[in-house]
Amino acid sequence: MKKIVKGDQVIVIAGKDKGRKGEVVRVLGDKVIVEGVNVVKRHQKPNPMRQIEGGIIAKSMPLDISNVAIFNPETQKADRVGIKVIQEEGQKVRRVRFFKSNGALIGA
Repeated sequence: MKKIVKGDQVIVIAGKDKGRKGEVVRVLGDKVIVEGVNVVKRHQKPNPMRQIEGGIIAKSMPLDISNVAIFNPETQKADRVGIKVIQEEGQKVRRVRFFKSNGALIGA
């Protein structure tokens, strides 16, 4: 199980966008794309077959996963993530993520 997944609210802890918050759009192995963070301008060539217009576009580039931390809404700070196994009666064993600072489950 990954510690940071698509849809998580994260905060950037290193780099030029340090302190900015956003939602994880995509996880690419050891990199993540965060909405509105690490935005660069790129020249786009037009492609009429795909209905793509040309021009200068702004797009979010990947950040290293070590430069982001999950955002804990209860403490309003960056937090570490732990994974624990929960076994309930009559159900399968399942893994859940939790905040290390207060033990609250993530996404529950």
